[in-house]
Amino acid sequence: MITRFLTDVRLKFNPFSPRSKSARLFLSLIPPSARVDGMKIESKMLPRHSKEPASLALKFKDGKEMDLELDKMRITEVMERVDRHSRLLARKEELLGN
Repeated sequence: MITRFLTDVRLKFNPFSPRSKSARLFLSLIPPSARVDGMKIESKMLPRHSKEPASLALKFKDGKEMDLELDKMRITEVMERVDRHSRLLARKEELLGN
């Protein structure tokens, strides 16, 4: 997963719910050096009996914001959406020569 174009990650999930598997896996895919590189990571753990769905809010370097409901998505779908926009930003960066 391409994470270098992410600036802000906000994650809300119930760690005990099986529907939050995508949220837990997404957190594990973020590299340990992400905070040092300037990414703001905010995770909110919901109580065990919470019925609130898992959600992920992302902000990219170009200002685009993406809100995803993780309880309805598999991790492959989440990665596909994030990588699609990240590849677009990488292509723009390459064309501009930055």
